[in-house]
Amino acid sequence: MKKMYLLLLVMTTIITAGFSQEKPEEFKPNGKPLALIFTNFNTSFSDGESTKSFEITRAYLGYEYNFSKEWYAKLVLDVGDPKVGGLQMTAYLKNAYIQYKKSNFKASFGMISTTQFKVSEKTWGLRYIEKSYQDAYKFNASADIGFNLDYKFADFVSADFSLINGEGYKLIQADEFVRPGLGVTVKPVDNVVGRVYVDTYGKDVKQQSLATFLAYSGEKLTVGGEYNYQKNHNRVEGQDIYGTSFYATYQAADKFKLFGRFDDLKSKALEGESDPWQLNKDGQLLMAGLEFNAVKGVKFAPNVRYWNPADESIPATTYAYLNLELKF
Repeated sequence: MKKMYLLLLVMTTIITAGFSQEKPEEFKPNGKPLALIFTNFNTSFSDGESTKSFEITRAYLGYEYNFSKEWYAKLVLDVGDPKVGGLQMTAYLKNAYIQYKKSNFKASFGMISTTQFKVSEKTWGLRYIEKSYQDAYKFNASADIGFNLDYKFADFVSADFSLINGEGYKLIQADEFVRPGLGVTVKPVDNVVGRVYVDTYGKDVKQQSLATFLAYSGEKLTVGGEYNYQKNHNRVEGQDIYGTSFYATYQAADKFKLFGRFDDLKSKALEGESDPWQLNKDGQLLMAGLEFNAVKGVKFAPNVRYWNPADESIPATTYAYLNLELKF
C-alpha cells in the first residue's frame, strides 16, 4: 500500500510539473528606428598655414524589422558630404535588404553591406573617426546591390560568397558587369581571427582584388594588420594600388580607450613611366588618440594625424581632430 501511495505521489508530481511549465513564448514581429551621426571639429597645419572646419561627415537614418526569428529587413539612408561641386549634403540609399538566417547559414539580398573589409572594420571599431583602409582608399564601396551567402562550417571557419553590382551604393547600374567575391574567415585559436578575400570585376581589363587580414582581440588589447592589393584599379590596365594598415586599441579604463594606426598607400608606375600612376594620392598616415565613452550612445575622440605624401613636392599635413559619435 505504501508503494502505491508513493507511486501516486510521484505521478501526481510529474503531471503537476508538466501542467505548470510555461509554454514557449511565441515570437512577436518587432522593429525599431535607428540613427547614427558622425561629426567633428578639425584643424589642419601645412606649410606654415592652418585651416579650421566643422564637419558632419555622416548621418545614418533608418529602420530595422524582424518578421520572424529567421527573417530580418533593414533600410538605411546615408546623408553626407559628397565633396562634389557646390553640394553640401546629399542622401543615398545605403541599405535596403532582406536577410534570412538559420543555424549556420545566412543569406542577404538587396542593397547590402559588402564583405570585403567588414571584419577588419569591425576590429578597427572606430569608423566614426576614420574609415578602414580599403574603404578610405577606394578599394571597394561599403555597400552595393546584390546578394551574399554566408556559411559557418565550424566554430573556427566560415566562408562567404557575394555577387554585387560593382559600382557601389551611389551608382546603382552604370555598366553591365558584376563583381563576384569569395572570402574565408578563420579563428584558429581564441582571440585570433584571420581572413582572406578575393574578387574580380570587368571583362577585357579585369579589376582584381586581394585582401588579407589578421588580428588579436583580447580583454583590453586589440591589434590588427592587413595587406591589400588591387590590380587594374577602376579597370584601367596597369593601374595597381596596394598597401598595409596596422592599428591597435587599448581599453585603459571603463570609459577610456587609447588607439593608434599606421597606413601606407602605394601605386605602381605605368609601363614606360618612372613615377607611380597616382603619386599625388600615395602616402603614409599616422594617427593616435583617446576615445571617451561619455554615456551610452555618445563618444568623443580627440586625436592627431600626420599625412606624409609620397610626392615630395607636396607638403606634409598635420591634423588635430575632435570626433563625435551619436547613436540612438
